[in-house]
Amino acid sequence: MPVTTLNGKSVHVNEEGFLTEYDEWDESLAAVLAEQIGIQLTDAHWKVIRFLREDFKAQGETATTRRVQQVGGVPVKEQFALFPKKPGKKMSYVAGLPKPHGCV
Repeated sequence: MPVTTLNGKSVHVNEEGFLTEYDEWDESLAAVLAEQIGIQLTDAHWKVIRFLREDFKAQGETATTRRVQQVGGVPVKEQFALFPKKPGKKMSYVAGLPKPHGCV
């Protein structure tokens, strides 16, 4: 896996730029990743990001937008408002997780 430097820290990424090592992520890195895709993080963003991180640790895979709605309590419409156009992909990117299955 390629290694890149983000926020002064070396991290492992895949060919699309998604982090591949769960423990290399931290909240300061999330802010940098969000900025790269034009998102300023708010408390609402952090609710989704923290849910994704906790759910990934428990389930072993990245939650889909449907799961974020059903289990995380964040409606899909709100996910699109927070992470426009491709919320599943953008949420997982900022959370330092792999893309959800079925996400293009």
